[in-house]
Amino acid sequence: MKTNAIFRPVMLGLAFIAALTSTASIHAQVPLDPLTQTKYINPLPLPGVLSPDTTTFPGTEYYEVSMTQFEQDLGLRDPISGAPLLTTVWGYNGTYPGPTIEARSTLPTNTIDPGKPVKVLWSNDLVDRNGDPLPHLLPVDPTLHCGPNTSNCFPYNRTVVHLHGGHTEPASDGYPEAWFTPGFAQVGPEFKKQTYHYANDQQGATLWYHDHALGITRLNVQAGLAGFYLLRDDFEDSLNLPGGAYEIPILIQDRSFYTDGSLAYPTAPVIDPATGEPVIDPNTGEPAPSIQPEFFGDTIVVNGMVWPLLEVEPRKYRLRLLNGSDSRFYKLWLSQDPNGNDNGNGPTFFQIGTDGGLLQAPVALKRVLLAPAERADIVIDFSTLAGQTLFLRNNAKAPFPDGASVDPRTVGQILQIRVTKPLAGPDTSVLPATLSPIDPLTTSLPSRVLDLQEGIDEFGRLQLLLDGKKWDDPITELPLLNSTEIWTIINPTPDTHPIHLHLVQFQILDRQKFDARSYVPGDPATLKLKGRPAPPDANEAGWKDTARMNPGEVTRVIANFDILGLYAWHCHILSHEDHEMMRPFRVVAQ
Repeated sequence: MKTNAIFRPVMLGLAFIAALTSTASIHAQVPLDPLTQTKYINPLPLPGVLSPDTTTFPGTEYYEVSMTQFEQDLGLRDPISGAPLLTTVWGYNGTYPGPTIEARSTLPTNTIDPGKPVKVLWSNDLVDRNGDPLPHLLPVDPTLHCGPNTSNCFPYNRTVVHLHGGHTEPASDGYPEAWFTPGFAQVGPEFKKQTYHYANDQQGATLWYHDHALGITRLNVQAGLAGFYLLRDDFEDSLNLPGGAYEIPILIQDRSFYTDGSLAYPTAPVIDPATGEPVIDPNTGEPAPSIQPEFFGDTIVVNGMVWPLLEVEPRKYRLRLLNGSDSRFYKLWLSQDPNGNDNGNGPTFFQIGTDGGLLQAPVALKRVLLAPAERADIVIDFSTLAGQTLFLRNNAKAPFPDGASVDPRTVGQILQIRVTKPLAGPDTSVLPATLSPIDPLTTSLPSRVLDLQEGIDEFGRLQLLLDGKKWDDPITELPLLNSTEIWTIINPTPDTHPIHLHLVQFQILDRQKFDARSYVPGDPATLKLKGRPAPPDANEAGWKDTARMNPGEVTRVIANFDILGLYAWHCHILSHEDHEMMRPFRVVAQ
């Protein structure tokens, strides 16, 4: 966002923000200076892989996954004593990030090792030792997303799990109003069932699961509720890509902390414009902490560890990169210079897949841009780099693309890679010249024209809207079952917004600039296109579920809607999603 009076709270220092925060456990805390933390001393953790139960529901793989609160060592150390600092987090099955679920495709073409549907009982066990519901770890703004259905606002420990990128029935999609509390004592108005069903009827891909509860998605994910879901298939197996110990999932998130190791999250009071006084949260009796336009942490956490190191053999590795941050984009490159002075011109790597699976062919890159929720499946060949140390670095501005430059001493650094392990055996893996064929989608239907808008809510806060509508407005996106639609999305705002559609994997058709000065938001007739449409970048020319909508551009995506029911589409900057940049859509019968 451009800095002005409306946006100023998010730009303030954490020390000042902490003084404004109403939560008693936070307001007296001192921010932890990230420069006091020694980087690259802790190994990169690898999330454990769950083992399925194949007997409870014959013909399926069944899991029971529990959401709990616990302390975890994220690699933080006391700046004075050097003692470990534990961080209270929320996680799945007692870990942050959650354990990986591995499944196989059930498509008819997957015959050599056919997959099974997956069922998961997602259990909200966010309770204390006495079984009483826990308060939220982070300050909750009670003024968001209530609308006419006030049950959506309370209580504060509601959760619902979304399989991001999954081709999923609506009852198992993790719809924002399908939330539930511990023991399913309270449920949202769209809650349908306790045990979710994932058909896995799609090609192999790097999917992930995360919380999606209405109005508090940013807080629940910030607390730790995220994990990988890797879908495999026969075709991918046949390519002989690096696998096993040489395939590494990497979840990148930014966080801020206090000196006791606890999570720091900036807030300011919600002010009633009529009285000039703070709004009181009826649930706590305290001044309500306001949502901020974005969250940008000052510390990088990878797979639940602050600035870790990865030791590798001199051979090919497959890295599944996932941007799990609230608002931060990452422009990543491999640097052989500890100071990053090569400015993105380090060793070449190859992207082989994106959100929804493999590309048609590997794309040679020096750097890769990831918006929140985007994935990049890459192969790096370390065979000529034995004995060397590399750094995975970032220089994406925040907000993206025209915000502040990153601090190269902190969030400009992600991960250290040391090519110091002895080669365990011959590297027989390959990087194929061709990967997966991708048939282009086509349609004769007229394009659905939508836009992204910024406004001000009743409390004077920045509010983000999709097509000028709020979550509770009547549904206007009603694609017909088995129809293929083009969505034309206009972005007159100053920021890039990563737009995510549930249910579908889509294809990006093109992007085209327009005259932002003459465009009137909500009035497509004022749209004046400039120049020629540009195709997606080569590493975007595959199946996507999240796409970057750049400022001053029209982005066109095409998707097939093949399951009846209620879903959501939204910006995946979580702070935007939680403040109205999310809308329902319903697939309806022909």
